[in-house]
Amino acid sequence: MSLTHSANQLALKHNQDVSQAILRAVEELKQGSGFGSIEIVLHEGRVTQIEKREKLRLTQDNTKTTPTAKAAAK
Repeated sequence: MSLTHSANQLALKHNQDVSQAILRAVEELKQGSGFGSIEIVLHEGRVTQIEKREKLRLTQDNTKTTPTAKAAAK
């Protein structure tokens, strides 16, 4: 096995590990969200940041205001 081949395999493994970490982070952020969005920020082709924006939906009857699960826990 050549040095170049080994380096390529390591790079591929690293990329797969990073991809799995990103997917886990998105899945974790998704849990408990009622409404909102998840933004993945790239810089020079690499994920540098993952942001979550959560919306608080209010009912017409103000006595029944119910935040999403994560917002209520804050």
